Amino acid sequence: QVQLVESGGGLVQPGGSLRLSCSASGFAFTNYAMTWVRQAPGKGLDWVSTIDNVGRNTTYADSVKGRFSISRDNAKNTLYLQMNSLTPEDTAVYLCTKMTSSTISILPPAAREYSNWGQGTQVTVSS
Repeated sequence: QVQLVESGGGLVQPGGSLRLSCSASGFAFTNYAMTWVRQAPGKGLDWVSTIDNVGRNTTYADSVKGRFSISRDNAKNTLYLQMNSLTPEDTAVYLCTKMTSSTISILPPAAREYSNWGQGTQVTVSS
């Protein structure tokens, strides 16, 4: 079955960087777009970034644009999120998600476009 396992979270100081990874299995990774979402304490899910199946096209939430970078290695079935210039507002559980299609649009994905979710990795930005 589909498995998505995130790693790379932790405690980092403001202004620091982290690189999250999501190891995927149980499906043809190269056929699907992938997305990172996050959930801050006591809040709902926020879309962060999406990448198409071949890694050619990406989209970002305004809150992370210019600081975060999404990428993928289809040979390793792995999705990444490079996070720079972190602020306390970035504190959240970060989850990777498999989408229902290979392509992406300029708009944030609709709820129906998500098909599978990982368990998440905690990112805490604090001094």
